[in-house]
This record gives sequence, structure tokens and C-alpha cells, in this order.
Amino acid sequence: MGHEIVAEVSRTMKSHGNEKNRLSGQRYFKETVRLYGVKAADAHKVSKALFPGVKDLPKHEIFEICEQLWQTGYIENAFVACDWSYNLKKQYESSDFDIFEKWVSRYVTNWASCDTLCNHTVGEFIEQFPGFITPLKTWARSDNMWMRRAAAVTFIVPARKGKFPDEIFEIADILLTDKEDLVQKGYGWMLKAASQARPSEVFDYVMKNKVAMPRTALRYAIEKMPADKRKQAMEKL
Repeated sequence: MGHEIVAEVSRTMKSHGNEKNRLSGQRYFKETVRLYGVKAADAHKVSKALFPGVKDLPKHEIFEICEQLWQTGYIENAFVACDWSYNLKKQYESSDFDIFEKWVSRYVTNWASCDTLCNHTVGEFIEQFPGFITPLKTWARSDNMWMRRAAAVTFIVPARKGKFPDEIFEIADILLTDKEDLVQKGYGWMLKAASQARPSEVFDYVMKNKVAMPRTALRYAIEKMPADKRKQAMEKL
């Protein structure tokens, strides 16, 4: 049954895609990505429309279908996998971490699938099972740049709620001088999200670390701050 559902998702995405969107979509990525040419909003609409066909299956079967969608390599199919795994958030249990970690390490190869999976599925999981923040610190030290970005962007939603400040700053410390611009943007975004609930703490962190922090990360981190704070943060020492 799983293969039939994956085939249906793929057929539907292909029917909604077009060459113009496929070519324009590629421009958002440095790496070559597989695209049907479906806009992200439309891909999520397809995901929502097809979910009733699987929602009554056992969780492990839906996760197996999600894995098969990841294996196709198409970003639009990955969006469906992310949506469907997030839809099961009320059924999460601690053993699911191994599945999510495998998806990040094996299938995430671009910022769009990284952020869609981690902002929602993995971020929600961490809120429910904060004991698994420790493995995220291992992700932040990975040779895989997508795992390093994932370690940061997993915290976007919890950070906006003011949660896990110590852990967020610890992840930022690990990633502080990362050479990859998409990792810099990832942890800068995490700090920006944290600044919405804890503006003074994030400002203090930025001021303490701004000499070492790449300008890309710094600009992201201070984006939501008042103009005077941004100016102060950007001043050279």
C-alpha cells in the first residue's frame, strides 16, 4: 500500500508542477535539487488533500510511507513527509527520535527540506522530549552541514516561546565560527527567534561574541532588534 500512496503523491505533484516553476525554484539553491516545479504552498495543499487517505493507518506505517517519500529525492515529496510526520505529533514517543535523526542525516540535502522537517516535526518532538536536546549538540559538531543547520533550526519555534535559552546559546557557541554560510544563517535565525522572547539576553550574547561571529550570522540575529541596538551590534570594535 505504501508504494501506491507514494506513487499517487508523485503523480499528483507532477500534474501540479511546471517547467517554469521548476527552473525558478532551482535558483533558490546552490546545490542541484530535484523538483516537480510545484510552489511550496501548493505542495502543502496537495499534502493536506491526500492525508485523509493515510491518517487512519498505524503510525509506523505512515512513517514508512514518509521514508519512501524522502527516498524519491523530490523536495515536494519531502514536504509531504514533513507534513504527515508533524500531523502525528500527538502520537510521538521517545523512540521516534531515531527515525527523525535518520531522515536528517540520510535524506536532507538542502535548506528547504531541512527547515520544513526541523521547524515542525523535530522542534515539536524536542518540546515534548527535551532530554533529546543533548543529541542535537552532537549534530552541531557533525561533518554534515545539514545536521549542523538542523541543530539550530530545530529550536526556531521553541525559541520564539522563550524556551531552552541555555541550550540555544550552547548550540550557538558550537556553531559560532562555522564556515558554511547556510549554517551561519541557521544559527543566526535561531538567535533572532530567541530575541523575540528574550531580547536582552540575545543582545548581550551578540555583543559578547560579535568579534568572532560571522557577519551573516550577526545580521540575522539582530534583525528583529530596535534600530539603536542593531547599530550598536554592527559597530566595529
